[in-house]
Amino acid sequence: MTTDRRSLAQQAGMLCNRPAFGLYLDARARRDKGLTREQLPDGTHNAEDAADAVRRACGVESRVDLDRNEQAAEMFRRIVADFGNWKRRAGL
Repeated sequence: MTTDRRSLAQQAGMLCNRPAFGLYLDARARRDKGLTREQLPDGTHNAEDAADAVRRACGVESRVDLDRNEQAAEMFRRIVADFGNWKRRAGL
Protein backbone atom coordinates (compact mmCIF):
# COMPACT_ATOMS: atom_id res chain seq x y z
CA MET A 1 0.00 0.00 0.00
CA THR A 2 1.26 3.46 -0.88
CA THR A 3 1.76 5.92 1.98
CA ASP A 4 2.10 8.91 -0.35
CA ARG A 5 -0.58 11.52 0.43
CA ARG A 6 -0.84 12.71 -3.15
CA SER A 7 -3.71 11.44 -5.25
CA LEU A 8 -3.01 8.42 -7.41
CA ALA A 9 -3.40 10.65 -10.47
CA GLN A 10 -0.65 12.92 -9.13
CA GLN A 11 1.54 9.95 -8.28
CA ALA A 12 1.01 8.53 -11.77
CA GLY A 13 1.95 11.85 -13.35
CA MET A 14 5.16 11.99 -11.34
CA LEU A 15 5.98 8.36 -12.06
CA CYS A 16 5.50 8.76 -15.80
CA ASN A 17 7.97 11.65 -15.83
CA ARG A 18 10.73 9.65 -14.14
CA PRO A 19 13.43 8.58 -16.60
CA ALA A 20 13.87 5.33 -14.63
CA PHE A 21 10.24 4.43 -15.29
CA GLY A 22 10.89 4.80 -19.01
CA LEU A 23 13.85 2.43 -18.65
CA TYR A 24 11.58 -0.01 -16.81
CA LEU A 25 9.12 0.12 -19.71
CA ASP A 26 11.99 -0.42 -22.15
CA ALA A 27 13.12 -3.50 -20.20
CA ARG A 28 9.57 -4.90 -20.01
CA ALA A 29 9.00 -4.38 -23.72
CA ARG A 30 12.27 -6.14 -24.54
CA ARG A 31 11.33 -9.04 -22.28
CA ASP A 32 7.75 -9.29 -23.51
CA LYS A 33 8.68 -9.06 -27.19
CA GLY A 34 11.95 -10.98 -27.06
CA LEU A 35 13.99 -8.03 -28.27
CA THR A 36 17.60 -7.07 -27.68
CA ARG A 37 18.88 -3.69 -26.48
CA GLU A 38 19.99 -3.03 -30.03
CA GLN A 39 16.45 -3.59 -31.27
CA LEU A 40 14.86 -1.53 -28.47
CA PRO A 41 17.46 0.71 -26.85
CA ASP A 42 17.20 2.24 -23.40
CA GLY A 43 15.52 5.63 -23.58
CA THR A 44 12.92 4.53 -26.12
CA HIS A 45 9.93 5.19 -23.83
CA ASN A 46 9.34 8.85 -23.01
CA ALA A 47 6.90 10.43 -20.52
CA GLU A 48 4.03 10.39 -23.04
CA ASP A 49 4.65 6.71 -23.79
CA ALA A 50 4.70 6.02 -20.05
CA ALA A 51 1.38 7.82 -19.52
CA ASP A 52 -0.14 5.82 -22.38
CA ALA A 53 1.19 2.58 -20.89
CA VAL A 54 -0.23 3.34 -17.44
CA ARG A 55 -3.64 4.30 -18.83
CA ARG A 56 -3.73 1.20 -21.04
CA ALA A 57 -2.64 -1.17 -18.25
CA CYS A 58 -5.13 0.33 -15.81
CA GLY A 59 -7.97 0.42 -18.35
CA VAL A 60 -8.66 4.14 -17.97
CA GLU A 61 -8.86 7.06 -20.36
CA SER A 62 -7.35 9.53 -17.91
CA ARG A 63 -5.02 9.10 -14.96
CA VAL A 64 -7.56 10.98 -12.82
CA ASP A 65 -9.73 7.85 -13.13
CA LEU A 66 -7.21 6.09 -10.88
CA ASP A 67 -8.77 8.03 -7.99
CA ARG A 68 -12.29 6.96 -8.94
CA ASN A 69 -11.94 3.33 -9.99
CA GLU A 70 -10.68 0.85 -7.41
CA GLN A 71 -9.73 -1.81 -9.98
CA ALA A 72 -7.66 0.75 -11.87
CA ALA A 73 -6.12 1.94 -8.60
CA GLU A 74 -5.14 -1.61 -7.69
CA MET A 75 -3.50 -2.13 -11.08
CA PHE A 76 -1.58 1.14 -10.66
CA ARG A 77 -0.37 0.00 -7.25
CA ARG A 78 0.79 -3.25 -8.85
CA ILE A 79 2.68 -1.29 -11.52
CA VAL A 80 4.37 0.80 -8.81
CA ALA A 81 5.34 -2.36 -6.90
CA ASP A 82 6.67 -4.06 -10.05
CA PHE A 83 8.68 -0.93 -10.88
CA GLY A 84 10.13 -0.90 -7.36
CA ASN A 85 11.13 -4.56 -7.66
CA TRP A 86 12.72 -3.91 -11.05
CA LYS A 87 14.68 -0.94 -9.65
CA ARG A 88 16.05 -3.09 -6.82
CA ARG A 89 17.10 -5.85 -9.24
CA ALA A 90 18.63 -3.29 -11.61
CA GLY A 91 20.50 -1.62 -8.75
CA LEU A 92 18.88 1.76 -9.33
